[in-house]
Amino acid sequence: KLLRASLPSTVEMKQEISDQPCWALADPVQIHQVLMNLCINASQAMRGRGGLLVITLAPEEIDESRAALNPDLRPGVYVHLGVRDTGQGMGQEVVGRIFEPFFTTKQSGEGTGMGLAVVHGIVKSHKGAIEVASQPGQGTVFDLYFPCITETGELGESRADSPMSRGTERILFVDDEPALAELGKQALGSLGYRVESHGDSREAWARFVAAPDTFDLVITDLTMPGMTGAQLAEKILALRPAIPVILTTGYSDILTEEEARELGVHEYLLKPFSTARLAEVVRRTLDADGH
Repeated sequence: KLLRASLPSTVEMKQEISDQPCWALADPVQIHQVLMNLCINASQAMRGRGGLLVITLAPEEIDESRAALNPDLRPGVYVHLGVRDTGQGMGQEVVGRIFEPFFTTKQSGEGTGMGLAVVHGIVKSHKGAIEVASQPGQGTVFDLYFPCITETGELGESRADSPMSRGTERILFVDDEPALAELGKQALGSLGYRVESHGDSREAWARFVAAPDTFDLVITDLTMPGMTGAQLAEKILALRPAIPVILTTGYSDILTEEEARELGVHEYLLKPFSTARLAEVVRRTLDADGH
């Protein structure tokens, strides 16, 4: 429902879900993040003329000859998640670069190009593989493979994690990638926090200026158009020096953790991160601030 609400009415969405049992060990919020990113990108590729978005899910056995074509695959059974669109497609030069941090074909102000880099990082962190096929004028297909677990008992045993930290504090969450902003809001909201998310750092700054005492914590992405996360953090801390700030980034070379702390940032979180990791850092930051 969230995905459908995020897509224009000109985009038809179709699901093809296999009835064959297949499970993967994965962070559900991160997988949701991956799916939202891919589907929003697909809808943007069909902007104006509309089109068809197809999401598929099924088990797939990868043999040795197939695994030899992709160094991230091993022979075995995988959960295969596919996202296919009938959009404008891409040339091979673009396809070869889409997972690079900051590479984007979007117009100015529509994103920084970190979305697919984060998707790639999440898939790799799950010991999975991602492939893309596209031709100009013929749409694009993303194929994601996650190692399959065939016995539900094995899945249940691996989920015996300690409960995640919760809270009720008020959080301002800022990320110029719409899917990441929404997923951050959902993840923290599910833990009891009251979250307001913004996809534009300048809008987030205007909101904070209007009511600086409304929030107990600010979480902001580093690389954003118009005003970077570092600039936003600096302005927020100048207005309210005591508020804790968490800086997130998928690319650590731009601003080191030491440089972030010199700005007054309390925590520095590298993408991709799990919900459990986010919950841990948020609770630790708030507790250190006396909440």
